Amino acid sequence: MSKEPLKTVIIGSGPAGYTAAIYAARANLSPVLYTGKEPGGQLMITTDVENFPGYPEGVMGPKMMEDLRMQAERFDTKVNYELIDKVDFTGPVHKVWTESGEEILAHTVIISTGASARWLGLESEQRLMNNGVSACAVCDGFFYRGKEVAIVGAGDSAAEEALYLSNLCPTVHMFVRRDEMRASKIMQERVFKQKNIKIYWNTETEEILGDEFVTGVRVVNNQTGEKQEIPVEGFFVAIGHVPNTSIFKDWIDMEDTGYLIHQPDSTKTNVPGVFVSGDAADHVYRQAITAAGTGCMAALDAERYLGEIGII
Repeated sequence: MSKEPLKTVIIGSGPAGYTAAIYAARANLSPVLYTGKEPGGQLMITTDVENFPGYPEGVMGPKMMEDLRMQAERFDTKVNYELIDKVDFTGPVHKVWTESGEEILAHTVIISTGASARWLGLESEQRLMNNGVSACAVCDGFFYRGKEVAIVGAGDSAAEEALYLSNLCPTVHMFVRRDEMRASKIMQERVFKQKNIKIYWNTETEEILGDEFVTGVRVVNNQTGEKQEIPVEGFFVAIGHVPNTSIFKDWIDMEDTGYLIHQPDSTKTNVPGVFVSGDAADHVYRQAITAAGTGCMAALDAERYLGEIGII
């Protein structure tokens, strides 16, 4: 028995996915959203969110995602707590499959699968997550004003975050694994000029110290073997993000790093009827508010597309 294609399927349940659902539902597109393995995305491991408009007292990340889900469901978005692990975008009607093997047909697909931070892989890193350990200085740096912090990384993102923290903290201890940085020359120059950024070359993190909260970090020089412990209250990991886009690699144009490519001033991908929003296509801003904004854009683009092909 053939199934009637849905108007809109949304893959992913972060701020982008839920915002897309809210706009799509209010446009009578009857969206069906698949949350993936981590409903709510990266904000589920974020404690205090103070920079999302509408929460003057701040909000816990999981609470904000619950609010967004409830708002989407209020307008009759159907939320399925399943993972989409296969797609086929060959025809005008798109096909996606859940992990359990169910096939879903849809005229439009909004990809909101986000990105995941790379971590060092230390037990103490996971144990002290949100208790001094963070992967986003712009998100969490405010909480460490006037405190000593450390950052790991050597690329442009690490340089940007170190500079951001240097405006808030007396000293930023920056650990670079090699004897040079990967960041662009101009970013390196800015870091070198900032007197309160202290760079440790050939240095790797051995352990993040602290029982309930970060109290310091133990590092080792990978050339000499010398170890030292540095008192800090914040530890920022800036070694990159991995976009959750592997299932689209045979269908959607993407950068070498896996971020999906969209048309300028649009969320349209190279496949008609497939749109992308949030961190799956954004390696620059990576904020909840920018993800939500592109979720809105994707829903509007999907609505216009459906109008153009005569579905609505």
